[in-house]
Amino acid sequence: MTIQRPMVAPHSSPDLDEAKRALRAKAIAARAGHDPRMAGEALAAHILQTIPPPPRAIVAGFWPLGEEIDVRPLLLKLQERGHQTVLPITPKRGSPLTFALWSPGDAMIPERFGTLRPTGPERVPNYLLVPLLAFDRHGRRLGYGGGFYDRTLPLIPNRIAIGCAYAAQQVDEVPAGPYDVRLNAVATEHGVIRCEA
Repeated sequence: MTIQRPMVAPHSSPDLDEAKRALRAKAIAARAGHDPRMAGEALAAHILQTIPPPPRAIVAGFWPLGEEIDVRPLLLKLQERGHQTVLPITPKRGSPLTFALWSPGDAMIPERFGTLRPTGPERVPNYLLVPLLAFDRHGRRLGYGGGFYDRTLPLIPNRIAIGCAYAAQQVDEVPAGPYDVRLNAVATEHGVIRCEA
């Protein structure tokens, strides 16, 4: 199965862009000082207890950048349970993500924005761990501004999308436009929040 690449849609307005830009600065500050690995271990325990992927699900994770919460402990535990795990391949702007199979020790290739991608074959995940800068209880997510996940998630039928962040990154309301895709839940070091419609 391949992900079809949609036409690029207008993604925002000047006012929305400014609101997101202001929140990004606050969100980056909110995650400062956390221990990514320790918080990632706690996040892994909460997901496995509360909202684990279904049997045979292909799980998409992400290679943490800077102070992002580290989901690799969870990916390792899911591999032990027999799940295939994939990491995103960053495309050119305006395109959805694709995902390549990853196992510990695999060679990683540097990409744009400081990301790394594996060299394995491509797979389409149906359970996605999604990075973010800020989130709210309604499943709205603030990313880095590339729109990659907002273009990707609608193309994967019956998928489950779990935001992964520190609890300190939660805000009352994330500014969102019509093309911002909501998450099913958000996992933090303190637990799992099932998002309200």
